[in-house]
Amino acid sequence: MLVKALYQWQLADSSVAELLEQFAAVPEYERVDQEYFRALLPAAIADAQELEAIVAARADRDVAQLDAIGRAVLFIALSELRQRPDVPTKVILNEAVELAKRYGPAESHRFINAVLDKAAAAMPGRQL
Repeated sequence: MLVKALYQWQLADSSVAELLEQFAAVPEYERVDQEYFRALLPAAIADAQELEAIVAARADRDVAQLDAIGRAVLFIALSELRQRPDVPTKVILNEAVELAKRYGPAESHRFINAVLDKAAAAMPGRQL
């Protein structure tokens, strides 16, 4: 659900409040970790410029060339890496790769995995 919300934010420039209200009204919302959703969505949006800089420093292509799904997946994973030390690095990276495989363009999971591997290795306290 976070991928969908961040995708919409990129395309429609919806506010955090609008997104939280809209997604809370979706039946699927009952099955997600609502506290996690409400914490991570605003964090990813607030830190978007910083997250883009992290991607740009580790990517082999211009960040502007990334599709909205790939950017959403990267923002989720980078936010988790930075703010959720209780979640193991491998779990975050594996989930990001699975999201990219499920929702992103073909082979985007390889790019996302490479960027996240480099980003995680550069973060204090994060081990691969």
